[in-house]
Amino acid sequence: MSEFQLLTTGFKSSGIYSQSSGVNSQVSGSEFKLSIRVYIEDTDAGGIVYYVNYLKYMERARTEWMRSFGFDKPAILDNNRLFVVHSANVQYLRPALLDDELTVSAQMGRLARTYIIFNQTIERRGEVICRGEIKVACVEQATMKPSAIPEEIRNALKGST
Repeated sequence: MSEFQLLTTGFKSSGIYSQSSGVNSQVSGSEFKLSIRVYIEDTDAGGIVYYVNYLKYMERARTEWMRSFGFDKPAILDNNRLFVVHSANVQYLRPALLDDELTVSAQMGRLARTYIIFNQTIERRGEVICRGEIKVACVEQATMKPSAIPEEIRNALKGST
Protein backbone atom coordinates (compact mmCIF):
# COMPACT_ATOMS: atom_id res chain seq x y z
CA MET A 1 0.00 0.00 0.00
CA SER A 2 1.50 3.37 -0.97
CA GLU A 3 1.85 6.30 1.40
CA PHE A 4 -0.90 8.21 -0.37
CA GLN A 5 -3.56 5.51 -0.20
CA LEU A 6 -6.25 5.94 2.38
CA LEU A 7 -5.76 3.77 5.45
CA THR A 8 -9.46 3.82 6.15
CA THR A 9 -12.37 5.73 4.71
CA GLY A 10 -14.62 6.38 7.60
CA PHE A 11 -15.73 7.70 10.85
CA LYS A 12 -15.87 4.35 12.66
CA SER A 13 -18.19 5.59 15.38
CA SER A 14 -20.70 7.46 13.20
CA GLY A 15 -20.77 5.57 9.92
CA ILE A 16 -19.97 8.75 7.96
CA TYR A 17 -17.33 8.23 5.30
CA SER A 18 -14.74 10.79 4.29
CA GLN A 19 -11.66 10.93 2.12
CA SER A 20 -9.12 13.60 3.01
CA SER A 21 -7.06 15.05 0.15
CA GLY A 22 -5.61 11.71 -0.92
CA VAL A 23 -3.42 11.41 2.18
CA ASN A 24 -3.34 8.52 4.62
CA SER A 25 -5.90 9.50 7.21
CA GLN A 26 -8.26 7.91 9.66
CA VAL A 27 -10.94 9.30 11.92
CA SER A 28 -12.02 7.23 14.89
CA GLY A 29 -14.57 8.95 17.06
CA SER A 30 -13.16 12.40 17.75
CA GLU A 31 -9.52 11.49 17.01
CA PHE A 32 -8.05 12.15 13.57
CA LYS A 33 -4.90 10.29 12.48
CA LEU A 34 -2.57 11.08 9.61
CA SER A 35 0.34 8.94 8.34
CA ILE A 36 3.53 10.80 7.50
CA ARG A 37 6.82 9.45 6.18
CA VAL A 38 10.08 11.09 7.36
CA TYR A 39 12.11 12.33 4.40
CA ILE A 40 15.74 13.48 4.27
CA GLU A 41 14.57 17.11 4.15
CA ASP A 42 13.03 16.61 7.62
CA THR A 43 16.28 15.49 9.26
CA ASP A 44 19.67 16.74 10.33
CA ALA A 45 22.96 15.21 9.12
CA GLY A 46 22.52 12.34 11.59
CA GLY A 47 19.12 11.33 10.19
CA ILE A 48 17.18 12.64 13.21
CA VAL A 49 14.05 14.76 12.66
CA TYR A 50 14.68 18.43 13.42
CA TYR A 51 12.52 19.49 16.39
CA VAL A 52 10.41 22.11 14.55
CA ASN A 53 9.25 19.51 12.04
CA TYR A 54 7.18 17.78 14.72
CA LEU A 55 5.16 21.01 14.91
CA LYS A 56 4.76 20.94 11.12
CA TYR A 57 3.47 17.37 11.30
CA MET A 58 0.97 18.40 13.97
CA GLU A 59 -0.14 21.35 11.82
CA ARG A 60 -0.78 18.99 8.89
CA ALA A 61 -2.92 16.71 11.06
CA ARG A 62 -4.99 19.65 12.36
CA THR A 63 -5.42 20.99 8.82
CA GLU A 64 -6.52 17.63 7.42
CA TRP A 65 -8.84 17.15 10.42
CA MET A 66 -10.56 20.44 9.51
CA ARG A 67 -10.69 19.37 5.85
CA SER A 68 -12.52 16.21 6.93
CA PHE A 69 -15.37 18.55 7.98
CA GLY A 70 -15.44 20.13 4.53
CA PHE A 71 -13.44 23.30 5.26
CA ASP A 72 -11.09 23.71 2.27
CA LYS A 73 -8.75 26.38 3.62
CA PRO A 74 -8.96 25.71 7.35
CA ALA A 75 -6.59 28.50 8.45
CA ILE A 76 -8.36 31.20 6.40
CA LEU A 77 -11.97 31.73 7.42
CA ASP A 78 -14.78 33.82 6.01
CA ASN A 79 -15.35 37.36 7.29
CA ASN A 80 -11.61 38.15 7.39
CA ARG A 81 -10.82 35.76 10.24
CA LEU A 82 -7.83 33.45 10.62
CA PHE A 83 -6.83 30.52 12.80
CA VAL A 84 -3.38 31.09 14.33
CA VAL A 85 -1.34 29.12 16.84
CA HIS A 86 -1.48 30.93 20.16
CA SER A 87 0.69 28.53 22.16
CA ALA A 88 2.28 25.11 21.99
CA ASN A 89 3.41 22.85 24.81
CA VAL A 90 5.39 19.99 23.28
CA GLN A 91 7.23 17.07 24.87
CA TYR A 92 9.80 15.27 22.73
CA LEU A 93 10.03 11.73 24.12
CA ARG A 94 12.05 9.83 21.46
CA PRO A 95 13.61 10.90 18.16
CA ALA A 96 11.97 10.18 14.83
CA LEU A 97 14.44 8.97 12.19
CA LEU A 98 14.87 9.10 8.45
CA ASP A 99 12.32 6.89 6.65
CA ASP A 100 10.17 6.30 9.75
CA GLU A 101 6.44 6.07 9.14
CA LEU A 102 4.72 8.17 11.76
CA THR A 103 1.11 8.46 12.82
CA VAL A 104 0.13 11.98 13.85
CA SER A 105 -3.12 12.46 15.74
CA ALA A 106 -5.26 15.50 16.39
CA GLN A 107 -8.05 15.49 18.93
CA MET A 108 -10.03 18.47 20.11
CA GLY A 109 -9.50 18.91 23.84
CA ARG A 110 -11.60 22.05 24.27
CA LEU A 111 -13.73 24.24 22.05
CA ALA A 112 -14.12 27.76 23.44
CA ARG A 113 -15.71 30.85 21.91
CA THR A 114 -12.44 32.17 20.40
CA TYR A 115 -10.06 29.20 20.46
CA ILE A 116 -9.61 25.44 20.19
CA ILE A 117 -7.18 23.38 22.24
CA PHE A 118 -5.86 20.30 20.45
CA ASN A 119 -4.26 17.31 22.14
CA GLN A 120 -1.84 15.75 19.68
CA THR A 121 0.54 12.83 19.55
CA ILE A 122 3.11 11.50 17.11
CA GLU A 123 3.62 7.74 17.18
CA ARG A 124 6.03 5.32 15.60
CA ARG A 125 4.79 1.71 15.47
CA GLY A 126 2.34 2.40 18.30
CA GLU A 127 4.85 4.12 20.61
CA VAL A 128 4.22 7.79 21.43
CA ILE A 129 7.42 9.68 20.58
CA CYS A 130 6.07 13.23 20.85
CA ARG A 131 2.98 14.84 22.36
CA GLY A 132 1.66 18.35 22.44
CA GLU A 133 -1.12 20.61 23.51
CA ILE A 134 -1.69 23.27 20.86
CA LYS A 135 -3.97 26.28 21.38
CA VAL A 136 -5.31 27.67 18.11
CA ALA A 137 -7.04 31.05 18.27
CA CYS A 138 -9.49 32.66 15.90
CA VAL A 139 -8.48 36.28 15.16
CA GLU A 140 -9.59 39.20 12.98
CA GLN A 141 -7.24 39.34 10.01
CA ALA A 142 -6.76 43.14 10.07
CA THR A 143 -6.23 43.59 13.82
CA MET A 144 -5.06 40.11 14.90
CA LYS A 145 -7.41 40.48 17.90
CA PRO A 146 -9.45 37.51 19.16
CA SER A 147 -12.72 36.85 17.36
CA ALA A 148 -15.53 34.33 17.82
CA ILE A 149 -15.12 31.12 15.86
CA PRO A 150 -17.76 31.17 13.09
CA GLU A 151 -20.96 29.37 14.10
CA GLU A 152 -20.78 27.01 11.09
CA ILE A 153 -17.38 25.76 12.25
CA ARG A 154 -18.40 25.61 15.93
CA ASN A 155 -21.45 23.50 15.07
CA ALA A 156 -19.43 21.10 12.90
CA LEU A 157 -16.76 20.70 15.57
CA LYS A 158 -19.27 20.24 18.40
CA GLY A 159 -20.63 17.23 16.52
CA SER A 160 -17.18 15.61 16.48
CA THR A 161 -16.90 15.06 20.22
